[in-house]
Amino acid sequence: MKKFKLVAVTSCPTGIAHTYMAAESLEQAAEAAGHEMRVETQGAAGAERLSDEEIAAADAVIFAADVEVREKERFAGKPIIRGGVKRGINDATGMVAEAVAAAENAPAGGAAVAAPVASSAPQKAPGFGTQLRQWLMTGVSYMIPFVAAGGILIALAFMIGGAQIAAVVNGGVYEGVEYAGIADLSAILAEAGIAGVMFKIGATAFSMLVAILAGYIAYAMADRVGLAAGIVGGLLAVAIGAGFLGGLVAGLLAGAIVMGLKKIKAPRGLDSLMPILVIPLLSVFAIGFLMLVVIGGPIAAVQTALTDWLEGLTGANALALGALLGAMMGFDLGGPVNKVAYLFGTGALVSDNLTVMAAVMAAGMVPPLGLALASVVRKKLFSDAERQAGKAAWVLGASFITEGAIPFAAADPFRVIASTIAGGATAGALSMAFGSTLRAPHGGIWVIGLIGNPLGYLIAIIAGTLVTCAVVIGLKGLRRPVPTAPQATPVAA
Repeated sequence: MKKFKLVAVTSCPTGIAHTYMAAESLEQAAEAAGHEMRVETQGAAGAERLSDEEIAAADAVIFAADVEVREKERFAGKPIIRGGVKRGINDATGMVAEAVAAAENAPAGGAAVAAPVASSAPQKAPGFGTQLRQWLMTGVSYMIPFVAAGGILIALAFMIGGAQIAAVVNGGVYEGVEYAGIADLSAILAEAGIAGVMFKIGATAFSMLVAILAGYIAYAMADRVGLAAGIVGGLLAVAIGAGFLGGLVAGLLAGAIVMGLKKIKAPRGLDSLMPILVIPLLSVFAIGFLMLVVIGGPIAAVQTALTDWLEGLTGANALALGALLGAMMGFDLGGPVNKVAYLFGTGALVSDNLTVMAAVMAAGMVPPLGLALASVVRKKLFSDAERQAGKAAWVLGASFITEGAIPFAAADPFRVIASTIAGGATAGALSMAFGSTLRAPHGGIWVIGLIGNPLGYLIAIIAGTLVTCAVVIGLKGLRRPVPTAPQATPVAA
C-alpha cells in the first residue's frame, strides 16, 4: 500500500476543545492507516501553521472546520476533503480514507495543478446552510476574546470599586449621588483608582463586540477586502441601536456586497485598485446607506423588542427559557445546536442581560460533570476507556468545556444524550430561577467570583450534575448497552 502525505486544518468557533480533539483524531487515524499527517490547528491560541514545504508535499488536504479556514488559498491545487469539526472527531477514519481516495484519483503531479480537484463527491462544496453557519461562527469566534476580556474586567471593577464605579467613570447618578465622570482619561487612576481603570478598559473592549462580529462575518464571506465594510456596518448598527442583531445582519450584507463587487471585471489598469480602493469605497458606502436609511430602523426595533422581552422574563417564562437553552447545550455537546444556544447567550450578554449567559454556562458544565460522576458511582456500567475519560471530564466540565462528554456520547449516544439534555435543562432552569448573573462568556467554575448569586449558581450546577448522573445510570441499568456505530469504529480522541 502506498504511503500518502496528508495535511489538515481543524477549527471550531471557540478554538478550545473541538479544534484539538479533531486534530488528535485525524493524526491517530492517519497513523493507523499507515499514512503521514500534519495538522494545523486554528485555535484560540493562534494557528500552529503548516509550512509551505509541508503543503507542497501533501497529496491531499482535510478541512475539519466549523468556521472559515484562514488563508485557504495556500492549499490551491490540492484535493480537499471538507467536513465539520465534529466529523473530524467522530469519523476521522472516514475522512482520512476519503483523502487517500482523492489523492489516488488526482492527476499525476497533483501538487502542481492550478486549481483544486473538485469534481469528486467527497470534495463537493458545502451547502448554503453550512456556509452560513461557518460565516456566523467565524464572527463569533473572533468576538469571544473581546467578550471574555471586557466582561471579566468590568466584573472585577464592580467587585473592587462597587456598583457605583460606572457612574464614577462615565458620570451619572447612583443612589442619589451625582458623579461628574472622568473628563481627562489620563487622570483616571488618580480619580477612580484601579477599579476605574479596569472598568474603562473593559467597557472599551465591550464597545467593540458588534463591530468585530460584523467585520469577521464579512471577512469569512469575502476575505480581507470585506473587513472594512463589515466593521463599519457593525459600528453603525451600534450607533442606531440595532445592537447584536444588527451586527449579524450588517456582517452578512457587507460580505454579500463585497462578494458581488469582486465579480466585477475591471478594465486593465484598474484591477489592482479594486481591492484597495474601489471595493472598500463602494462597499462601505453601500452598507452604511443600508444601515442608516433602509434597514437599520426596523432591525433596531426588533432588537429593542428582544431586549425588553428578555428583561421582562420572570417566573415560568424564565424557567422555560433556561430549560430550553440548557437542553440545547446538552443536545449535541458543542455541536451546532449547542452553539446556537451559546450564541443566544452571548447576544444577551452584549445587550446587558446577564442571566441568560449564566444559564447557558451552567448547563454547558453539567454534561461532563454528570457523566464523570456516573462513571465513579456505577463503574460497571462504563468501559475502561470511559472511566479514563471520566477523570478528564471533571476538569473539562468545571472549565465549561462541554466536549468532555463526547467520549461517553460516542460510545452510547442515545442514553448519554438523553441524560445530558435532562441535566442541562435542570441546570439552566434553576440558574434562571435563582437569578444568577454572569458577565464572562467562558471560564466555568474558575470565574465563580464574577457570578451574581454564586450559591444559587452552584446549586443549579450540582442539581444538573446529579440529574445527568441519575438518568444515565437509570437508562444504562435497564439493559446491557447495545453496540452502536461509534463502538464498531472506535473514536481516536
